[in-house]
Amino acid sequence: MVVGFLLAAYSVVANDSIQTLGTFLASNSHRPWWLLWMFASLILLGVIAYSWFTLGGDPAYGRLEKFPVPEGGVTWLHAVPPLALLVLTRMGVPVSTTFLILTVFAVTGGQTSNLVAMLVKSGSGYLVAFVATIVLFSFVFHRLTRYFHDTRGKKNGALWVVGQWASTGFLWSQWLIQDLANIFVYLPRQLSTQWFAFGVISLILMQGYIFYRFGGKIQEIVTSKTDTTDIRAATIIDLIYGIILLIFKEWSSMPMSTTWVFLGVLAGREIALSRYLVDVPIRETLKKIFSDAIKALSGLAVSIVLAFGLPWVFHAFFA
Repeated sequence: MVVGFLLAAYSVVANDSIQTLGTFLASNSHRPWWLLWMFASLILLGVIAYSWFTLGGDPAYGRLEKFPVPEGGVTWLHAVPPLALLVLTRMGVPVSTTFLILTVFAVTGGQTSNLVAMLVKSGSGYLVAFVATIVLFSFVFHRLTRYFHDTRGKKNGALWVVGQWASTGFLWSQWLIQDLANIFVYLPRQLSTQWFAFGVISLILMQGYIFYRFGGKIQEIVTSKTDTTDIRAATIIDLIYGIILLIFKEWSSMPMSTTWVFLGVLAGREIALSRYLVDVPIRETLKKIFSDAIKALSGLAVSIVLAFGLPWVFHAFFA
């Protein structure tokens, strides 16, 4: 149980949280890493503590209600998915931790319908994010984005700095509400004070290591996109992403892939920008989008294979 939690905590932080905080890191690379870490850690502590206090020891905002602790407890096969996630993260693959980790719990617990529900909600999230960002960056942020692009590299005013930190804080909180289930699924559904302290401290320390490395391999998914290191562009991206996560948080308590929403936001934005920025060719844009989509679908395939293959291996050779 503890090993599974620690592996999941590090792998989820290294993969998913960087996709959430990636624009923040990219546009604040000139600032001390520990300052960014303290900012993110305070929000993390507040989000987890609020759920834990208000929901009677539940740190995951009720998103594990349909994922009870497996009969017989957590076994070694539940620890394999976060190990696979670590390998895929090292390769720079934007894998959905929701599918990779929770699918195994759903299958071993006999709740395969949860897999379908997560797929539907995640696919809807990608489509909504993709279409919304195309519309927003084509008609609402058209002139503003062109201005950002033409003036990139210039010093930004204090108002943009405050705005970007505020939008990042909002986005980070919404991501945590969605994805804490992927980490705390290994621990008791109602945490004691000791388990709560263990979980929070572990997450903060792992987050610190990732910030010290300024994101690692997954960060390339963000920095490869147009103007994501510009603090003004990053502010708008984070705000849109956070609002979409908020909408789907209110839709249902079923966990979803925030990775798919993230890729939908970036893909829709790149499509829109390629229409009016001459140095963002549509062919290169489509190539990036296709590459990201293939990586995400590959992660889904790995998730399904592990979810159905691991129980068979366990019962065939170890039961």
